[in-house]
Amino acid sequence: MTAKAGAVVTGAGRGVGKLVARMLVERGHTVMVTDVDEATATATATELGAIARVLDVRDDEAVAAARDEIVARAGRLDVWVNNAGVLVTGPAWEQDAATRRLMVEVNALGTINGTVAAIQAMRGRGGGHVVNVVSLAGITAVVGEAVYAASKHAAIGFSLSTLADLRQAGVRDVDISCVCPDGIWTPMLYDKLDDPAAALSFSGTLLQPADIAAAVARVLDRPKPVTTVPGWRGALARLADAFPRFGLRAIPVMVAQGRRTQRKLAERGLRD
Repeated sequence: MTAKAGAVVTGAGRGVGKLVARMLVERGHTVMVTDVDEATATATATELGAIARVLDVRDDEAVAAARDEIVARAGRLDVWVNNAGVLVTGPAWEQDAATRRLMVEVNALGTINGTVAAIQAMRGRGGGHVVNVVSLAGITAVVGEAVYAASKHAAIGFSLSTLADLRQAGVRDVDISCVCPDGIWTPMLYDKLDDPAAALSFSGTLLQPADIAAAVARVLDRPKPVTTVPGWRGALARLADAFPRFGLRAIPVMVAQGRRTQRKLAERGLRD
């Protein structure tokens, strides 16, 4: 990749996004750290030697403005990572309309806005790579996270369909990759140790943010439409999706395993 080519990471004030931004800085990119929280965006950008920008990914005009700024500063846009996300657990009928809308708009519409803005800057201008941090919840049913799963299904469906549109249009130098991780030990899960509705997120391999940053680095080097982390959980998710009756019957076992993990973590005091 060309040194000083621009890169944008959404939701990069902390956690996964921060480590992805760090990786891109280390690779020589001019990186824009965006976050809805101004303080964390500024602190992270200062620490990494990056550009800070407050950004609500639901606002397509604000997303386009962020894109225009990085292009103006770096000369072109090479990488855009849609990492911003929101998780609120519980059955859909117990969540109010504002909560449901927030998840759908940040996780799905935010991904759409970022991807479209990036493509507009990449097509005919040297190409580039959009990486969408999705979730295993975008592949199969997730008990206790129905709206979250719906938003992530939308994100992966949009990503793959848009990649198909690019190829159909003869665009070969713009890639879209989805990274679909298992549960990640980030602030998104810190307060979920006592939450039975979040048990499935704890039922497999509880990943660290560095694991996802490494996966993003791998797909940047070798583009791949969908990467699951870890691979074995992705295989199980795809199996459950292919055979829904089997998947639904397996959920109570997975939930029980997740609850055991939650209790162990709580006993060890791992709440932040």
